Amino acid sequence: MQIENTAIFEVKVLTPNRFGDERGFFSESWNKDLMEKAGFNYEFVQDNHSISEQAGTVRGLHFQSPPHAQAKLVRCGQGCLFDVAVDFRNGSPTFGQWVGVELSADNGKQLLIPIGFLHGFVTRAAKTEIIYKCTDYYAPEFDNAIRFDDPDIGIEWGLDIGILLSSKDQNAPSFQDIKSPFSWVEEG
Repeated sequence: MQIENTAIFEVKVLTPNRFGDERGFFSESWNKDLMEKAGFNYEFVQDNHSISEQAGTVRGLHFQSPPHAQAKLVRCGQGCLFDVAVDFRNGSPTFGQWVGVELSADNGKQLLIPIGFLHGFVTRAAKTEIIYKCTDYYAPEFDNAIRFDDPDIGIEWGLDIGILLSSKDQNAPSFQDIKSPFSWVEEG
């Protein structure tokens, strides 16, 4: 497994090794023991799987508040998406900053997003399949959203086509209108 840093230290890109031949490939997308040795102590309890039928489908920016906050490991099974994490931890030196990574079936990359981050993506291809692990169960009463196009965050989505949004995401409040329930804790 290749582990890459991003501009926000806690968010990582994981690229599993692929073993392929004329039949296709095999890869191990998560190995708890190996990841613990690398310093990642996540206990995933739920796997989610969605397909976005159209390119330009935007989902996010989403988060679950404590006590049901979620870390996520996101990958693309088919198609291509631009996946984004936004630091939403009060007191963090990178509060309000974002990182984005292209995840595709071809590149096999995964984005590891810790608790305290907003998460969203836009599909770059039709019939894009998104698969992600979560460290807590879905809890609708703790589910929240912030506008994906909030100028205070300034995510460069690279949208050159029309977008498709859910009503939840269309009506999401701005970054400034929601008080973050997360706090940054300096390690060391």
